[in-house]
Amino acid sequence: MPARFDPDAIGFLITDVARLLRAEFDRRTSNAGLGLTPGEARTLVNAARAVSVRQAVLAERMGVEAMTLSAYLDRLEARGLIRRTIDPTDRRAKLVEVTEDAQPVLEAVSRIGTELRTDISASLPPERIEEIREGLKQMRVTLVSMRPECKGGSSS
Repeated sequence: MPARFDPDAIGFLITDVARLLRAEFDRRTSNAGLGLTPGEARTLVNAARAVSVRQAVLAERMGVEAMTLSAYLDRLEARGLIRRTIDPTDRRAKLVEVTEDAQPVLEAVSRIGTELRTDISASLPPERIEEIREGLKQMRVTLVSMRPECKGGSSS
């Protein structure tokens, strides 16, 4: 008999919600007339969130391949929305930073995100949303501490 998995296990729920949230964000950014693909919009937001970040780290955080990210960055750089500079601590690495020209685009993407969060949280009271946010933040801390480079978690 095959193993049964609970479709409402926390991992499945988080994955499903993340997938659905991303799809809706992508749909809304595609329809916003920003002249960006959804991948470029996500890249710009993640670069802004990090302030100044190595290209390889940005790819890892976004869960995309380095070549995919590089294509997004090429197009964003051509539009003057980001700049790449040599990392002074490692000349082989490039740092990614958003430019001032990106601010209006980031504000538009931020509005899309705010509207989406409002829409998806309408069925839950604000205090419940805050509980979920705090729980997810704690799970993130716990999972990061399990990473091998943090010397945490089991050794399996």
